Amino acid sequence: MPDRLDIAKNWLPRYTGMRLDRFGDNILLTSFRYYIEKFAEMFGCDICGQDRPMQAATNSAGLTIVNFGMGSANAATIMDLLSVRRPTGALLLGKCGGLKSSTEIGNFILPIAAIRGEGTSDDYFPPEVPALPSFKLHKFVSDKIVARGYEYRTGVVYTTNRRLWEHDKNFLARLKRLTCIGIDMETATIFIVGHHNEISRGALLLVSDVPLTPEGVKTEESDIRVTKRWSDVHLQIGIEAMAEICDKGEKIKHFKY
Repeated sequence: MPDRLDIAKNWLPRYTGMRLDRFGDNILLTSFRYYIEKFAEMFGCDICGQDRPMQAATNSAGLTIVNFGMGSANAATIMDLLSVRRPTGALLLGKCGGLKSSTEIGNFILPIAAIRGEGTSDDYFPPEVPALPSFKLHKFVSDKIVARGYEYRTGVVYTTNRRLWEHDKNFLARLKRLTCIGIDMETATIFIVGHHNEISRGALLLVSDVPLTPEGVKTEESDIRVTKRWSDVHLQIGIEAMAEICDKGEKIKHFKY
């Protein structure tokens, strides 16, 4: 039987259509095709995997972006497959629902942790293990947000495998008790599987809806508005943060206070 890395060496190109030697040392992860198309437009690079489950593109500076699809299972898959490359860092550019009255559509969230409500991460660590980002990677992202004159929120996000949960009164009551700032479908999985594979990881989330309010539930029309207004700067912040890590050649696994 082939070992785990042999499988990953075969499957990463198979899923993305990109050769292993074209993957950079720093990775942007997204669930949205617009982000990878905009990235390719900005840098004049090709998008690989148009006919594959995932798409990927790498610019001339060696920064790679991957559209891995939606949900925790896909998030775990890409973080497992990236273990063959052992990137310096992987940053999720995701969207989330805002759960606090202080969060508005268009806000950025740098999560300090994620609650593992999606189930997928249980295959990697016991439930007592917290889903945490790599602090130093988030420091680079924080600096870029502030340099552009934007504010951001911090807090704990809840990651779920359920897409239609707004109707579940018991689940809504639990979310309120957990005092989470946002809810999504990938962050906890990215953090835990990154931890498992010793990949430095982070997440910059864009609040795309406020699902606890009747007028704030996401629709196709509202998501188009959010993409048009905020997604370009969301992507640009991620690019700038990961490019600076690449330029400085810093290790980001540990941070010295």
